[in-house]
Amino acid sequence: MELAPAQARAKTDAGTSPFVLGQDALARLRGSLARGVRGGRRAGPRLAAVSWPLPVAVDPAEVVFASRAAGEPWICFEQPERAGSSLGGLGAVVTLEDRGPGRFARVAERWRELAAQACAEPSEGPFGSGLVAAGGFAFADDGASALHWSPFAPASLVVPEIAFARRGDETWCTVAALARPGDSADDMLARITARLAGLRVARLPLLDPHPTERHRVGGALAPEHYEAAVAHAVELINRGELEKIVLAREVEVHAPREHAIAAVYDVLRGAFGGCFVLAIGRGESTLVAASPELLIRREGLRASTLALAGSTGRSADPAVDDHLGERMLRSGKERREHAIVAERIEHELRRHAVWVTMPSEPSVVRIANIQHLATPIRAQLAEPVDAIELAGLLHPTPALGGEPTARALPLIRALEGIDRGWYAGPVGWTDANGDGEFCVALRCALIEGRVARCYAGVGVVANSDPAAELAETEVKLAALLPVLS
Repeated sequence: MELAPAQARAKTDAGTSPFVLGQDALARLRGSLARGVRGGRRAGPRLAAVSWPLPVAVDPAEVVFASRAAGEPWICFEQPERAGSSLGGLGAVVTLEDRGPGRFARVAERWRELAAQACAEPSEGPFGSGLVAAGGFAFADDGASALHWSPFAPASLVVPEIAFARRGDETWCTVAALARPGDSADDMLARITARLAGLRVARLPLLDPHPTERHRVGGALAPEHYEAAVAHAVELINRGELEKIVLAREVEVHAPREHAIAAVYDVLRGAFGGCFVLAIGRGESTLVAASPELLIRREGLRASTLALAGSTGRSADPAVDDHLGERMLRSGKERREHAIVAERIEHELRRHAVWVTMPSEPSVVRIANIQHLATPIRAQLAEPVDAIELAGLLHPTPALGGEPTARALPLIRALEGIDRGWYAGPVGWTDANGDGEFCVALRCALIEGRVARCYAGVGVVANSDPAAELAETEVKLAALLPVLS
């Protein structure tokens, strides 16, 4: 008899694991490992994997945060209001890393080769179940070079040792191993079952601020530096050298004790249920985000994305809130900034699609503390293009970089004076079929111990006002600063 989620959590908190392999899954895993070892003798290491539905409704984040081992890569990636869609991963049996121009294409090719040779049955579970590679990409080809970003390579996807995918009340588990010549299938099976037996499920903790000591908040650079950068960008635009450029700020939060990442994550998914809420751990550092922006989702030959540009604040008064949204919708500056983004995305997709469709007018989307202009865009691909490659084709959109891209990108780091790292880069996952989804790492923070570095940016166009753009970054930073400070 299946247990209700609350009953399931009670049993797992008490120490009874729901992750024990049934006889069927155990036999399939043993067979997959044995085929991987045999194949590895002929063609080198091969991935072996098996997936099965869990007997109870499990929250992937509750497993990952309770079970992650010190120093191992891990990921939580979910969109709570999309039927509770969630993906979680622990460990890494394969790591795919790269840097420089062409990093998306090279990582995609290596993943295709691994997936094509893998000894793994197609999963019958929800989107994201089965063999996956998860992680992300820095904003710049050579980004994440600063010391605090060093655990995050410019391109880095890992194949989790254990992965979970949930949609609604259905959760599937996938285990993976890399079978090498000379490995023993039985030894690998023993290691996997031991790891599964050690998994735990526990409620995420509540955020518990220090009762007396205060957090210290300060920018990596003074606010005046940011205003000067915006003013310089406006001069370049008015001289005809650019049409738009996106400039970001970095703000540091120094806490009296280590930031409670699990509690921060739980607050974010409660407050930003319509966003992509994520936490990616590498070494001792964690990237957390509550991003409203889908870069690409591929399901078969269907691709979907979201042009998101133009923003304004929220009000507790519904009438004022509606007025702010309507004023943004009628603003020539905001509409032009948005149109640049939507037109570029449509152009890039059309090169690979039978058709591309999007509404003629943007709409206003509201999240907890901000409103945006948004245009959903859908395409039918002319031929399969992997999710990783699609992310590389679209990144960076003018919502993140500028227009024209070739002129804007070299100016960004010089004007900002910071290393964006994975901020504004694609983060997400892809499966063995090339399906998957990547969002843009916005409203994000890089956390290591007691220090959290928060990032926010705005699009600068011809009539941008430096003080107003600085104020807009404060609105965007308000997604994370109150949680971290």
